[in-house]
Amino acid sequence: MGPAATILLMQRLLRAVPARDDADHIPLIVHQNPAVPSRIARLINGVGEDPGPVLAGMARALHVAGAQALAMPCNTAHAYAPQIIVATPLPFLDMRAATVAALPSGRVGMLASPALRLTGAFEAQFNSAGVEPVWPIDDAPILTVIQRVKAGFTGPAERDDMARLAEQMAERCDHLLVACTELSLLTDAIRPRFTDSLDCLIGEILRFSQS
Repeated sequence: MGPAATILLMQRLLRAVPARDDADHIPLIVHQNPAVPSRIARLINGVGEDPGPVLAGMARALHVAGAQALAMPCNTAHAYAPQIIVATPLPFLDMRAATVAALPSGRVGMLASPALRLTGAFEAQFNSAGVEPVWPIDDAPILTVIQRVKAGFTGPAERDDMARLAEQMAERCDHLLVACTELSLLTDAIRPRFTDSLDCLIGEILRFSQS
């Protein structure tokens, strides 16, 4: 999905492996498909093609290519996880479960696409873990930052916006959750304590590869 977010996952995974040689790294098969229909358009605006069948087709292609498990570095696209899971017999490393397992209980500020709130993508996991999500009062500023990152802008202006949004959210909660992998590209601008869902997925990939 987001090409920059996919590359960021690969970079962070590379750094997370205590490798002494090339052979120590985790083999990856990456389906970099920017043609997946817009999740934002479909889930927020209710327009455009359904991404579900495309995502399921990608899962089948990865299975045929020899993948042993599936990981998807996009929180919003987990709304389509049921379609992906039934598409192949491969285990699906669920970013939501890995993220919630890493969160403290209590009020958690959501730095994420409003699509997560609208679809309730994390709702079951939050309820079982005693996490109370705190959403932005206004969706527009964070959605603008996400769209700018998708357009290739990750400079000082975007980092300033991210820092401001994080500080505003931190006034209303005990912990922050970065639950959009486009925003993961800007986490160096965040000062309050936070968890990044991309790192949680990387941890899950590491655990699977070592099992």
